[in-house]
Amino acid sequence: MRLAIISDVHGNLVALEAVLDDIQARGVDAIVNLGDCVTSPLWPRETFELLAAIDMPTVRGNNDRSLTDTPLADMPRSTRFTYDSLTEPQREALRALPPFVELQGDILAVHGTPSSDKKYLLHDKVDGRLALACGAAVASRLDGVEAGLILCGHSHAQHVALSNERVVINPGSVGCPRYADDDDWHVAEVGSPHARFAIATQRGKGWSVELIALEYDWAPVVEQARVNGRADWAAGFLGQWPS
Repeated sequence: MRLAIISDVHGNLVALEAVLDDIQARGVDAIVNLGDCVTSPLWPRETFELLAAIDMPTVRGNNDRSLTDTPLADMPRSTRFTYDSLTEPQREALRALPPFVELQGDILAVHGTPSSDKKYLLHDKVDGRLALACGAAVASRLDGVEAGLILCGHSHAQHVALSNERVVINPGSVGCPRYADDDDWHVAEVGSPHARFAIATQRGKGWSVELIALEYDWAPVVEQARVNGRADWAAGFLGQWPS
């Protein structure tokens, strides 16, 4: 079994296309998507259409859910831009995605943790930034989970961990080098705009993991963010972080 894991595309069509091409060249048996598919000031509808054309299990992320669960007046700018870009059936399709997916009986895919799409599994927020969570905290968040391979996203930070003999993978974000909510610039800043994903290969009873940071042409992403009035997002793709 060779599984590609993507997450947090956040409407970055250019990054998604590059990742899908790279995955195809590597050869995999399946792809799983851990959610937060389109919310951004980039290409929400085009990204939705590409993802919808691919037959892959997809988990609902907190931003997918927020498109229908958040009152319009309370939506952050990126969420409102995405809401206006999508059709009602597209928004409802995102809302209807499952909160978790089980594969092969021993793989559990979630967005955040098994119990929440807004909490982190492998990370904690410390002084406004993300830090790796201690082993005991991760084990507590996985209490009752029997799967041997757990897949999570949400933090945008690539990491692989072992918790009570269970492998936990966060593939990082395909399309967003910073946290997607407008009021959390510093949270989950990962240092570069590379498109991140993971490949998990089953070897006997265990798993080998490749964490990939793919270079692609992000100049069109910078331009699209600027065209849509989001110089802050453009700066993130240029490695320009506020002090």
